[in-house]
Amino acid sequence: TFQRQLQQSDCQNMLMKKVFDTHMLFLQINQSAAALKHVFAALRLFVGKFPSAFFQGQADLCGSLCYEILKCCNHRSRSTQTEASALLYFFMRKNFEFNKQKSIVRSHLQLIKAVSQLIADAGIGGSRFQHSLAIINNFANGDKQMKNVNFPAEVKDLTKRIRTVLMATAQMKEHEKDPEMLVDLQYSLANSYASTPELRRTWLESMAKIHARNGDLSEAAMCYIHIAALIAEYLKRKGLFSMGWPAFLSITPNIK
Repeated sequence: TFQRQLQQSDCQNMLMKKVFDTHMLFLQINQSAAALKHVFAALRLFVGKFPSAFFQGQADLCGSLCYEILKCCNHRSRSTQTEASALLYFFMRKNFEFNKQKSIVRSHLQLIKAVSQLIADAGIGGSRFQHSLAIINNFANGDKQMKNVNFPAEVKDLTKRIRTVLMATAQMKEHEKDPEMLVDLQYSLANSYASTPELRRTWLESMAKIHARNGDLSEAAMCYIHIAALIAEYLKRKGLFSMGWPAFLSITPNIK
């Protein structure tokens, strides 16, 4: 009924956000496995009908959906895990098709970001989650229509990167009673994403939370200054801010 309104401004509008948030609410409140099956079917239809809401313009909707689906990939119910994995595979495939079969760069970035957030929020990464990653890889290997394009390789690369983040997190778990070692591991993980500012920012925020929890407020502040400098540098390159990271040099020389 509201398709025309939902498609206004390439699906970047308030009505789209409200309809999307309603869909997300079903994943944020505990549902039965039977209800979730219908929620996943509705989301498949939604993504299929309005791909530009997720793969164009702002990345907010894409990020929120990735976060909630990944949470379901860690669900106790095996059928819900399978359904969530299938939806995630469908989502990545839609991204690939939307990009004229070039890449899944947006869903890749948002999924890694969501994994990084979920590690802090929900402690994912056990055998249930690994099982879901295996299902996604199996979909990629068995998809005959995608055999002669780069898509299966992109899916494998993504699941490999997710496993790398999970391994680094497992190391962090071992050192959770040793705040200095824990933050050191987080710092090296943040540095490994130097070429992807959005992910670097996610890990710096995670570091800041640990510092604040331990009462190390000046260290937490340092993380936030680095985040601000990253954003300033991004705005400078977009021509929206004249100074970039040197704006913060008067606070700390570390900003270099």
